Amino acid sequence: MSDEEKPGLLDALQAALAAEHAAVYGYGVVGGRIGGQRLTEARSAYDAHRARRDALVREVRDLGGAPVAASAAYALPFAVTDPATAVRLAAELEERVADVYSDLVRASSGERRGSAAGALREAAVRAVGWSGESVAFPGLAERAGSGAAAGGSASPSASVSAAASASASASASVTP
Repeated sequence: MSDEEKPGLLDALQAALAAEHAAVYGYGVVGGRIGGQRLTEARSAYDAHRARRDALVREVRDLGGAPVAASAAYALPFAVTDPATAVRLAAELEERVADVYSDLVRASSGERRGSAAGALREAAVRAVGWSGESVAFPGLAERAGSGAAAGGSASPSASVSAAASASASASASVTP
């Protein structure tokens, strides 16, 4: 079965795109509050998420879908007022992006699956860089308490904090 024939692929791509939109927004906040020592790291992550977002837009279009649009703004999971909370937000963003890429890995095959696994790995590595902590299976362990069953997913909300672990929605509410 080709990727294009797999059920749920377009939804998983849209969810990853929504997560990337939210991560780009979130890194804008991080960049405004992060200390000078980590600003380069934040810029690098911002650029990486923009590149992934743009690639996902192309993939969704290639499958005949209309790419989910970014929201004008996103609710943050907590107030970001200083470098410490900016670092915490960056870690949270990466963990949430890893969540949706785990669904895309499951929904795809071949080259697309490899690319999704690479994106999951990159997000997990960045999350560790920001938080100093890791999990055995990034994108999966965090979901154990979220109520999302294997193969199932919740619909993302307009809130960055609530929607990151959600994985498959083509709605305009786009958070990781």
